[in-house]
Amino acid sequence: MKKTIEEIAREDGRYDARAMKFVFEGLAATIDRLRQQEEPDAAPRHISGQELAWGLAHTAQKRWGRLAAMVLAYWGLHTTRDFGEIVYLMIDSGWMTSQETDTIEDFDNVFDFVDVFENRYTIEIR
Repeated sequence: MKKTIEEIAREDGRYDARAMKFVFEGLAATIDRLRQQEEPDAAPRHISGQELAWGLAHTAQKRWGRLAAMVLAYWGLHTTRDFGEIVYLMIDSGWMTSQETDTIEDFDNVFDFVDVFENRYTIEIR
């Protein structure tokens, strides 16, 4: 039987279960967003670590605005490598899948949290 996200988080001890849920939900949001940008008939494709990291940044900003970095830090997420650590915990537990070419290093230094969540944050005015 597959472990729950809460069990995975408790056993690992580095990240709050809410961080793991955010990454899992953020994967679906990233896939949806990327599919909207592609041709309607495009075949489903693999999402790279870099694409997922940027998708998680977008999702965090959409959910929490200027508080995104603070929320993520509270849950133990400080770098894009932390996203990758969670992804690989979830792969090992059967919650996500990967391809042979995927590595945890795909998440290294994709962007700087302070730069993206604070320095470059803009409020969208319609």
